[in-house]
Amino acid sequence: MSNEDTKKSLDKRMSLKEAVSRFVSDGCSIAFSGMGGMQVVAPVYEIIRQGQKNLTLMGDSPCECGDYLIGTGQLKRVEVAWLAFAVAGVSPNYRRAVEQGIPHRIEVFEFSNYTMGLRFLAGAMGLPFMTTKSLMGSSVEKYNPLIKVIDDPYTGQKVALVPAATPDVAIVHANRADILGNAQYLSFSSNAENMARAAKRTIITCEEIVSTDEIKKTPTLTSVPQYVVDAVVEVPYCSHPWNMPYAYAYDIPFHMQMMAAIDTVDGFKKWMDEWAFGCKNHDDYCEKVGWSRLRKLTQIERKFGKSIL
Repeated sequence: MSNEDTKKSLDKRMSLKEAVSRFVSDGCSIAFSGMGGMQVVAPVYEIIRQGQKNLTLMGDSPCECGDYLIGTGQLKRVEVAWLAFAVAGVSPNYRRAVEQGIPHRIEVFEFSNYTMGLRFLAGAMGLPFMTTKSLMGSSVEKYNPLIKVIDDPYTGQKVALVPAATPDVAIVHANRADILGNAQYLSFSSNAENMARAAKRTIITCEEIVSTDEIKKTPTLTSVPQYVVDAVVEVPYCSHPWNMPYAYAYDIPFHMQMMAAIDTVDGFKKWMDEWAFGCKNHDDYCEKVGWSRLRKLTQIERKFGKSIL
């Protein structure tokens, strides 16, 4: 991982290939934004192509970034609340790794969505942990040694502590950003802003790069400020087949085709050969999906959802 102080750069634009090669290294911990869509898919394919290994994934509800990197053998450990594909189905590679050790065993530390959010909040605030009662009475804290139960020094009641999440790198996808790294969301951002602040290095991917003057017109939409950002990459259709609010709709038929393909080990390998290794970059991926199909998803989204901008 680069030691350069890239957060002070006045132009943080770079290619996805360069950003991943500079900031994602063997053995690092990594977080990806996204929930209910907005998944960070294109960077996952790039990490697969580059082959970084022994990674630790920290996340609330990761989809492709969890299942794919488990299936390729690049993850050694996950600290997550949930790992699957929502309405598309369960996570076949995650299940194979946990149940059968295919392609290899992984360490699993389970939290809830809420407490993973608390972990990123602690990391963003520079605190070592957060307290919560939400895990009390569940079996989560029983099976996760990272969760500590103590007596509240003020009331004597039991409370649980969850450790701060401070990933080596966060890859956060936004609707738009400027070259300085000020990133804006037009909808729900989940834990993206806290991931960006908690991480040692933050890569912003966005649907479009706009001018700083444009960002300044709606400053309250800026969830991620430039001073926590190391790289800005323009990646239109980054979340495909997931939706990106006000940019494009969910490509459910494509996702269901993918789920059927990756249900077996051989099927997953064939999917990676075609959609990861068979494409030299994200532009190739979009070309393969079909620009007309992608533009149709944009038309559908704009028909039923009007942006506030």
